[in-house]
Amino acid sequence: MTLYRITGIVLIALPITFNIVFFALGRTFEYPNILRKPTDHILKRFSEGGSHLVLLWYAFALTALLAIPMALLFQLVFIDDQPQLAVVSAIVGVLSGLVQAMGLFRWTFLVPSLAAQYNDQNTTPAVRDAIEVVFHAFHQYIGVAVGEHLGYIFTGTWTILISVMMFNSAIFSPFMGIFGIISAVGMMVGLLEPAGWKPAGAINAISYIVWSLWLIAAGVTLILA
Repeated sequence: MTLYRITGIVLIALPITFNIVFFALGRTFEYPNILRKPTDHILKRFSEGGSHLVLLWYAFALTALLAIPMALLFQLVFIDDQPQLAVVSAIVGVLSGLVQAMGLFRWTFLVPSLAAQYNDQNTTPAVRDAIEVVFHAFHQYIGVAVGEHLGYIFTGTWTILISVMMFNSAIFSPFMGIFGIISAVGMMVGLLEPAGWKPAGAINAISYIVWSLWLIAAGVTLILA
């Protein structure tokens, strides 16, 4: 297979896999709305999900890690004509995959233990209070600050860098660059949600769908090139 074809397949596979697991988590675990609910509700729903839910979270984290080979492959498409931007995009893309995976892996390695202890009938109220503190601390730092906040920044920046290179590429239409920048800006609007701007969450979610379509379109373009 040529570089274009391999990269195109990865660009198509990642968003499709991401969205399949995302919607499965929505059906099984009320994700992402559940993240804004009380800790006791989250931990109870997590225990009800069992091992199937843990596997879904593991798969979701792996889709974040897939952003690393995707970024490394995609930059090779532009490396000859725009080497500096291509290298920067690869670095930012790798960071994007790492921070998002860090945020998601807490659901497979930390939360199962916390949920099991929290929902144990023998657990005292004091221990439950302590578990809620631990869960909330990791949720805010690893989940919101690292996984979401840095994830939006790095993913949005990577998308903008790729989009800028598309404007100067003979392979991609300028509309692809515009398409990518729009999705990136909408994605980074999610940074405003912790500040209390309620529309930010919906805009971010829609932008991720647009971003997925952008990746698929880029993948198809490379395969047909």
